[in-house]
Amino acid sequence: MGLNNTPSADRLHIGLFGKRNAGKSSLINAITGQNLAIVSEVKGTTTDPVYKAMELLPLGPVMMIDTPGLDDIGELGELRVQKSYQVLNKTDVGILVVDGTEGLSQQDIRLIEKFKEKEIPYIIAVNKADEVKERRLLAEGQEGLNKLQPLESEQALKNELVLENEPVIWISTLTGENIYELKEMIGKLVPQQESKFRIVADLLNPSDFVVLVVPIDKAAPKGRLILPQQQTIRDILEADATAIVVKEYELRETLFNLGKKPKLVITDSQVFAKVSADTPKDIMLTSFSILFARYKGNLEEAVRGAAALETLEDGDTILISEGCTHHRQCDDIGTVKIPRWINQHTSKQVNLEFTSGTEFPADLSKYKLIVHCGGCMLNEREMKYRIKCAQDQNIPITNYGILIAYMQGILKRSVEPFPYIADLLEEK
Repeated sequence: MGLNNTPSADRLHIGLFGKRNAGKSSLINAITGQNLAIVSEVKGTTTDPVYKAMELLPLGPVMMIDTPGLDDIGELGELRVQKSYQVLNKTDVGILVVDGTEGLSQQDIRLIEKFKEKEIPYIIAVNKADEVKERRLLAEGQEGLNKLQPLESEQALKNELVLENEPVIWISTLTGENIYELKEMIGKLVPQQESKFRIVADLLNPSDFVVLVVPIDKAAPKGRLILPQQQTIRDILEADATAIVVKEYELRETLFNLGKKPKLVITDSQVFAKVSADTPKDIMLTSFSILFARYKGNLEEAVRGAAALETLEDGDTILISEGCTHHRQCDDIGTVKIPRWINQHTSKQVNLEFTSGTEFPADLSKYKLIVHCGGCMLNEREMKYRIKCAQDQNIPITNYGILIAYMQGILKRSVEPFPYIADLLEEK
């Protein structure tokens, strides 16, 4: 997969924040050397978060996020500010763009606090260095220019202590001053994934066979596999193993004719029961959803969450949440199949609510259970943010595949590739 085809969920997410007209859109253009973002002297040009997938050397594929101004006003302005703060949940590296001619604002200080609260590495880029230098030169001459501080206005100087130990850099999006140095700073802040799981490669040895059961998904674009299937195949190949892709009705015959026992069978959750019946007990079985719960979520939490199904009562509310938006099919997994299976399993009259895309409630107290998709379109930070929200509010959370395996009585078998999870189920 080339850099330009890297899925958005696997890109480093760099969020640009700041007041209106601080220069966020101009900075995206300066960093990339392209006119990708609309720039205007009119305040509030960016009214919604704008996502720009690009290659940023030496980092590689990144997602730049241009956000509305933190000082937007009015009823709509408040909604835009909320959207900006929501972007923090998926931001791997934050850049606060400060207008150097105005200095640090209360909105800027609040954002710095949010960076720290969410443990997001960040940089404070003080923009319009050219204007500040010109003003200082005219007012105080070269000697005054030599004393240029990170903040210029009187109000900003009052807040100077806030920046005493902060990562600050003067820049100019107009002249390009320190843009290269800013990119170097971003590179040094990139989170190091020392112990991050692979999707499946860490379970394999070279020359292993893996059979993937892939029903033709009507929701996928014609001629393509859905993203989790593509990514899993790629991860298998990178482990120097062999991926064999079949439809659900081809599995039994394929295993019989293969001539070698596969290391693992990975299935789409919608056909879990049939695949389990057709896969001999001496072959490990799991699903794409379970692999992705481990890859970018919390597999242990999701397994625990599935058991909350047994505690549901009439009138309880379940949130079913998807990380992407797509055209709903008549037998859609999230809005049709899972609700039907929950009703059959529990025999309870529960209320169902649905969210998709970037929408995820901050207040989860009304829910007795959250059932999330595998999160293939969300980056790791946002997926873990959603799980943490549920944990902090003591709301059980699981995902599609794990819940389906639980309801069909095959969860224990489906987590055999992960002994620490299998042990957890044994304890129960």
